[in-house]
Amino acid sequence: RAKEHKELVNQLKKGDEVITSAGILGKVVSLDEQYIKVSLAEGIEINMQKSAVTTVLPKGTLKAL
Repeated sequence: RAKEHKELVNQLKKGDEVITSAGILGKVVSLDEQYIKVSLAEGIEINMQKSAVTTVLPKGTLKAL
């Protein structure tokens, strides 16, 4: 399970729609080795650790909500 999570985190890229361990949904705006910037809504972005991402959603999921 840990290996699968590590692969998921390593494959993150700009534009991915994600769910974090805290249940926050957002779109990846930028990323580096340890941190990602996630857009929650127009003009609202937060920085978080990559390891906080638990799921990558299919494209367009956020617009459907």
